[in-house]
Amino acid sequence: MTTLHLRVGFMPLVDCALVVLAKDEGFAEAEGLNLELVREVSWSNLRDKLNVRLFDAAHMLGPAAIAATLGIGGVKAPMAAPLALNRDGAAITLSLRRFEELARLADGDLADTTVSGHALAAMVARRKAAGLPPLTLAAVFGFSTHVYLLGEWLEKGGLRLGEDIRLEIVPPPQTVEALASGRIDGFCAGAPWNSAAVAAGVGAMVHASVDLRRNCHDKVLAWRADDVQKRPAAVSKLGAAILKASAWACRPENVSRTAHHLSAPDRLALPVELIERILQGELIQGAGRPARRIEHFIRFDQEALRPDPGDADWVLAGMARAGQVMATPQMRDAACDVLLPAAFDSILGAVKI
Repeated sequence: MTTLHLRVGFMPLVDCALVVLAKDEGFAEAEGLNLELVREVSWSNLRDKLNVRLFDAAHMLGPAAIAATLGIGGVKAPMAAPLALNRDGAAITLSLRRFEELARLADGDLADTTVSGHALAAMVARRKAAGLPPLTLAAVFGFSTHVYLLGEWLEKGGLRLGEDIRLEIVPPPQTVEALASGRIDGFCAGAPWNSAAVAAGVGAMVHASVDLRRNCHDKVLAWRADDVQKRPAAVSKLGAAILKASAWACRPENVSRTAHHLSAPDRLALPVELIERILQGELIQGAGRPARRIEHFIRFDQEALRPDPGDADWVLAGMARAGQVMATPQMRDAACDVLLPAAFDSILGAVKI
């Protein structure tokens, strides 16, 4: 069998797990692939390197692939996703000081997203009345699940991101330091960075993404759209390796080994215990609260990996709420075309798991 070399970019997040396992557990090699994984420092770097083919494929924010396809944000790069890589797995974390203020202002159970949204609105009103600068919340990229989740949360309190609350873009590995330094008041990001902020004693988790939206669209395995057409063997082989990694990762006895792979210095470079707790759905919350158990906090199962063009509607609604674009029917068609369930079904049909 001729070995095919593929260079795949990823960001240090728990949801890169299937790409890492495809390499580290030998699933890619079994498909005749020499998989080179490259850790990136920002989503914009990763997108741009995929665009100019420094990467063959990439662990990518689904909304970023849609935005690039639509030419929003200064880059026009048609992309396609024959597989998703996960669903769910994000959270919103505030600095300890802001969380304590939110808790004092809450009229009801702070676990209720509407209660917390109204408490946040009260905090915003108090700051405005006192002549203080607006709060700053961060997301990891302008076109991301995290911006749109923040928008949904703020809307519950009648707030708008970018108007009532300032938005800053902070790459995932920099969120903890940005929170610790006071540069931001909170952030929405994928695991493990919320847990890392709590473990560092600088943050408290307010909500998991599943509190706002269960089975939320998140990361995909992105290719240049024309490469999906021109390189079917490469797409199928990598897809098969990812599907085999999914089946392996979903077995409880493999959680600890998955955490060890992800904790490596060239992967996430974080304590294995922190990552293992996340994979088990046991999240540290901070502010003196007990750990929270969330069943299926992050999903890597086969059903979660099937791309759903319907997710494009949620992404476009989030873009509209954020003032990024008002979709036309043509734009909606193009956005839906990024997510390729038929390609997934073809790969799955050829895989023996």
